[in-house]
Amino acid sequence: MAATRVITAHVPTDLADQVDALAARLDRSRGWIMKQALSAWVDQEEMHHQMTLEALADVDADRVIDHAAIRAWADSLSTDSPLPPPEA
Repeated sequence: MAATRVITAHVPTDLADQVDALAARLDRSRGWIMKQALSAWVDQEEMHHQMTLEALADVDADRVIDHAAIRAWADSLSTDSPLPPPEA
């Protein structure tokens, strides 16, 4: 079994009540609910960070699309003749 640590956090009472209700509904412990939520959030933040790094690499490599071209394409989507998506 992996080593564990206890992490404490003060949360608003209504959020704690929601966690308690969810734990009861799922027949799981409050700790299990918190571990699942924290794990999902950390995964999401890591993905966000990686996407940001990829986007910055695209900017550095000049793989960008002009704002005006994006705006024209987006504006055309609500017309009878939408433009094709712009390419980098």
